[in-house]
Amino acid sequence: MRLPDRIEPGLVLKYSYLWAEAAQDGRDEGSKDRPAVVVLAREMVADTLIVTVAAITHSPPRGTQDSVRLSDVVKARLGLDADASWVVTDELNSFVWPGHDLRPLGPRYAEKADDCYFGYVPNSVLQAVIRSIARNSDLRRMQAVKRS
Repeated sequence: MRLPDRIEPGLVLKYSYLWAEAAQDGRDEGSKDRPAVVVLAREMVADTLIVTVAAITHSPPRGTQDSVRLSDVVKARLGLDADASWVVTDELNSFVWPGHDLRPLGPRYAEKADDCYFGYVPNSVLQAVIRSIARNSDLRRMQAVKRS
């Protein structure tokens, strides 16, 4: 599997995302590989990189859940399907880079099949995601799952 040259906020990975509810139920593996946006990449002790991602889903926000909808233009630029999608901003996964939950894009992506990343969201989308995460955190609606 081919890794990106740089890991920074806005990068969209193919990742086995573990929902907070599933983690609370004792699961330690995601049930589905999905796109996820890097929202934070910070270097820790001994050159260890911790990456934090927000899931992208086709499920619309529920109740008071705050999310950021991706435009058709952004989805097309990343090579994602045409169905409506949202970045979930009330829960996050963190893991040590590169981690075993990254997945190759697969044959649908031809010359990029071995890559584990789709590309980058525009800065305007990244900033909207970060603002939404901050709102959810301020309202104490944030859940974080630390993966190994």
